[in-house]
Amino acid sequence: MGLLTRFNRICETSDKNKLPELRTHYYKANSAKAFAAVEEVLRSIPNCRIVNISKEHGEVSAELPSPHSFLVVTIVAVQPNETAVDFIISSERTSLTGMFPSLKKQAVALYQELDQKLPYLSKGKP
Repeated sequence: MGLLTRFNRICETSDKNKLPELRTHYYKANSAKAFAAVEEVLRSIPNCRIVNISKEHGEVSAELPSPHSFLVVTIVAVQPNETAVDFIISSERTSLTGMFPSLKKQAVALYQELDQKLPYLSKGKP
């Protein structure tokens, strides 16, 4: 992670992210099961407030308590029984040591929770 990256106030997962731990996770589940698992994970976080659930757009948004940040989860059915999950976590706060490491840690923790709830297939697609 470069020095400037450390001070980013947004952390986004994607298929081709340079950081392997921030690549899209694919699960062997339909989108309904993925939505249910995401909701379950978010409801298990103390003081997390789910702001919006839009199954039509494949998104769940929430306010996370630590670090004080905003999360958008994108859930996309790739095939009938394969679903991709991505995160965008952002914060308006700043830190002398940079916000990106905290946001990245939150994204990794969310993926670890989802990996336990859904059958994990792979990380990132070329």
